Amino acid sequence: MDKPISIMPCLDMQDGRVVKGVHFVDIRDAGDPVQCAKAYCDAGADELALLDITATVENRSTMLDIVKKVSQVATVPFTVGGGICDVASAAAVLDAGADKISTSSAAFRRPDVIREMVGEFGAEKITVAIDVDVNNSLPSGYEVYIDGGRTATGADALEWAKKVDGFGVSVILPTSKAGDGARTGYDLPVIRAMSQSCSAQIVASGGAGKMEHFYEAVQAGATILLAASVFHFHTIDIPELKAYLAGRGVKTH
Repeated sequence: MDKPISIMPCLDMQDGRVVKGVHFVDIRDAGDPVQCAKAYCDAGADELALLDITATVENRSTMLDIVKKVSQVATVPFTVGGGICDVASAAAVLDAGADKISTSSAAFRRPDVIREMVGEFGAEKITVAIDVDVNNSLPSGYEVYIDGGRTATGADALEWAKKVDGFGVSVILPTSKAGDGARTGYDLPVIRAMSQSCSAQIVASGGAGKMEHFYEAVQAGATILLAASVFHFHTIDIPELKAYLAGRGVKTH
């Protein structure tokens, strides 16, 4: 592995608190977002993700006050998602201190918004997140879900990823609904298919439970390794994960 891999803790937020669920439900509290962000930066995280998981379904914008507070303590780039539906809402989040934005449901409903954001802010600031679940009737075997994993779209996940890639975004973040919070391993076929078909960086997201899972994701083609519960609850700490990966020839930032 020549290119360094990024370790990216994910802070899923609800009502101003960091939370963690399983399969996008069964939510439990995991702390204060500002304290969590600072602790992860101190622990050696390469990037952070801050996702306002109910913004879209509650039809509101991301909590900008929390973005501002996190930006004051974050020493690494951080991506903010949730409720970002157009250039104006993306600009508000970036102005509040985020380094990058992530869009999912809005991008699926109106793909031109991706092109508009790339044109306005540059490709390196735009991540498109794709929630997926198994659907064997589709060519890739995976279907796109929107609205925080609540709404099936009937669209093939790989075809949507290719379309997103065509807009020139720098990062695509697929999360497996089946894997989310389950700690049974990342959905490697999704990572492999998207990394082989897209030029954007692919994030491994949903399902990390042990250090081997991170290494498997790298082998499948992920260059950013996102996890939440294993970091929040100290099942795995970032320094030991980086040491484990280094021992297998994987460089991190």
